[in-house]
Amino acid sequence: PPIILPLALSPTSLKITAFLCVLCASLCHGACVEVDSDTEAEVDSGFKLGCISCKRRGEVSAEAYVEWEFKPFNDSEPIPIYRYVDVENKEFLDSTLGFENRLEWRGSNNTKDLQDGSIYIHNVTFNDSGTYICTFYRTLKYNNYNFQTNRTKNIFLTVVPKLTRGLASILSEVMMYASIIGLQLWLVVEMIYCYRKIAAAGEEALRESAAEYLAIASESKDNCAGEQVAE
Repeated sequence: PPIILPLALSPTSLKITAFLCVLCASLCHGACVEVDSDTEAEVDSGFKLGCISCKRRGEVSAEAYVEWEFKPFNDSEPIPIYRYVDVENKEFLDSTLGFENRLEWRGSNNTKDLQDGSIYIHNVTFNDSGTYICTFYRTLKYNNYNFQTNRTKNIFLTVVPKLTRGLASILSEVMMYASIIGLQLWLVVEMIYCYRKIAAAGEEALRESAAEYLAIASESKDNCAGEQVAE
């Protein structure tokens, strides 16, 4: 059968409801969302190469490690540059390209089930332009066996002297702020409308109560007068 909630809750009920909401929120786990990496970096600045691979079965335990490869525009074969297993097990795989002192891990921490394999490049140079290949090697652990799987993502990075904002980015930001302002104005109008409606209902209730009180008082007075005449 449907559950019908009362329209008005007591302060105690409101406190209990708020506590239950906070408790449910604390038990929720963050969702994994795969977001594409930016592809344009400014020279002499830092740049994050984003690489996220969400696990399809959240209830299955797993272990994963990430390998990064770099393929310059003028080369045909990718060159391994970085491998990350955990905080104590990470290594630079090639020192000829100058990444050894410029790469920093920006992915998942304190877990063996890596889902974010992002890295950060310090002091980007024009020679860093090319294709970056991010590969997740994941082992899914079932009750009776382990299943090996891997996922590869390619990021085509271009290094420019100066970053410029595109028209689409500017328009999206303007639309975002316009939407926020519009929602705030709508909320203010709704609050004023509700306040006036509640105030009018309260005044009407007071008038009805006063009229009912006067009617009862008048009826009592008439009854008293009738009793005196009868005597």
